[in-house]
Amino acid sequence: NAMIKVIHNNCPNSKAILEYLDEHNVQIQIIDVSTSPLSIAELGTLFKKLNKKPSKIIEKALALGKTIFGYKEDINEDQALEIIQSNPGIIQYPILIKGKVAMQGLPIENVNFFLEK
Repeated sequence: NAMIKVIHNNCPNSKAILEYLDEHNVQIQIIDVSTSPLSIAELGTLFKKLNKKPSKIIEKALALGKTIFGYKEDINEDQALEIIQSNPGIIQYPILIKGKVAMQGLPIENVNFFLEK
């Protein structure tokens, strides 16, 4: 079984996923962004693995009514990464990474599917 990296930020959702992985004896490496935030380069790689554009995460967060500092209407993807780095709470955690693929760890059914792939 490949080692799975779990990026989380100490929220209840993250804790539930970690318990779930532990119960299923999945080997994990935990990256806690509340104590060691991701660099812009790491975020860039993460979005490639998620196959998502950073700007889409910002749009989604704005739609949910989250306040985002430094946000301007016309941002490119590099600027979006900088905004995400300075507003880490707008990403939904946990995120699971296996090799070149990443996924958001909710809902938990997705995790099962991800583990089996």
